[in-house]
Formats: sequence, C-alpha cells, structure tokens
Amino acid sequence: MEMTAMAPRCGVEISGVSLSRCSDADMAAIKQAIYEHGVAVFRDQDFVPEDHIAFAKRWGGIDLNNYFPLDPRWPEIALVSKAPDQTTNIGGAWHTDHSYDQIPAMGSILVARVLPPAGGDTLFAHMGAAYDDLDDDTKAAIEHLEAFHTADHVYKADGLYSQTDQGKSLRGQDLKTGAVHPVVIRHPVTGRRLLYVNGAFTINFVGQTREESMPLLSKLLAAAVKEDNQCRVVWKPGTVAIWDNRTTWHNALNDYHGHAREMHRITLSGEALAA
Repeated sequence: MEMTAMAPRCGVEISGVSLSRCSDADMAAIKQAIYEHGVAVFRDQDFVPEDHIAFAKRWGGIDLNNYFPLDPRWPEIALVSKAPDQTTNIGGAWHTDHSYDQIPAMGSILVARVLPPAGGDTLFAHMGAAYDDLDDDTKAAIEHLEAFHTADHVYKADGLYSQTDQGKSLRGQDLKTGAVHPVVIRHPVTGRRLLYVNGAFTINFVGQTREESMPLLSKLLAAAVKEDNQCRVVWKPGTVAIWDNRTTWHNALNDYHGHAREMHRITLSGEALAA
C-alpha cells in the first residue's frame, strides 16, 4: 500500500490496496491516513454495493440520511445524483455534513457510479490547516466559543432546496434540527485542533445574534477555504473517496450541466465533539 499526498496540506491518494479485501492492518492504516489528511482517494476499485456496505460496517455504525433518496435495494446507501435536465446539484457549496446533529456523522464513503464526460470534481479543505493559520488574536477570540448549527433552512419542506429542481428528488421533511458545538474541536484520534464551523449550517455563536456573529464568522469561513488548505478530487470510474467530516469541508462542483452524475454515499456514525 502506497500513499501520495494530493496537496501539501490536504488529501492523500492510496494505491496498492483493494478496499473490498483489505486486511485489518491496511484498514487501520487507511483510517489513520484519513484522520490526518482529511480525505483519501482510491482508484480502480471493484466495489459493488455489497462491498460498499460491508466495508462501511468495519468502521462501526452507519447513519441513514433523513433527506437524500435511499437506494431501495440497499437502503444504507444514499443516492447523490443530478439528472441531465437539472441545474442544481447536491452539496454545491462549502460545508461539512451533519454538523446540525447532536452527534455529527464521522465521515462518508463516496463511490462514483455515473460520471459526466468532464467536470463534477469535489474540493476538500483541511480544518486543521485552517485553524493553524489563524492569527493569535482570532484564536483567543474563539477559544471558548460555541456555535449553533441547523439544517432547517436547507432541507425542510419549504427550505432552500425546495426552491430548486433538486427539491423534487430530496426527501424534504419538517424535521427540527439543531445542535451546539465548540467552534474549535480536538480530533479524538490525532488530537489536532480543528476549526468547526461551516457556511451551510452554522448560524450564530451562542450568546450572540446572527447579525452580531457574522463579522467573526465570515472571517473564519474565509480562512477555512484558503487555496493552500485545499485539494481536488477528480472523479474517474472506479474511484472511491473517504473523508472525515471533523477534519474537512467539501464542495461538489456543479459544472457539468446536461450530463448525469450519480454517486453512492454511505455516512459513517460519529461521536460527540469536544474542545
């Protein structure tokens, strides 16, 4: 098994291993690489849905997404798709998944199934690198801050997606979401300090209004996506990407209008976040 950095501060490509048949030692090394680098990419994988599910179970629990359509044959798998006639994609802005849950999902295993002839790449940004680059005054200002996260404005029946052509495929529901998390968390395995806010789901700092929160929150959101914090996953047939939601943000680029794209996603259960 060989590992090659995708960018100086984010992402690793792992070769010489079959995910459907990897040993326990390889599995441990893969997990550690993802915790450190944020996202790992595997090429030329023969990874049928049954393999996808079996591999995910080796991590622990599987979270079923309340909003994405699920594959009726394999309900553990969420379908992240865009039809040729749709103009909106799913995940087409910087975010980290499930930060609106009390115990956010650890990460996801995403498998390419149908790809456009070009485009549809996914960008990732490393939140450890983002935190490290903050100036000392900003680090002091956020040291003990907590922030409120919710998805109500995005996924509910009259939310943002309901106003797009993706609204018909998503399972818009009037579920009440909301969670408070530290603005700076410590990774439970690596111990690295990570910035934990995102533009999609972080609404305000605890004890402040949205308006009062925005100057500092905007500064943090801009710092998170500095170009040298990022890597790019270029999808090809047989590509699998696995990422850590605590360590990274991601952004699915919407630059392939007129073509279909379908990805199979399994979401991995997480644990409570701590500063």
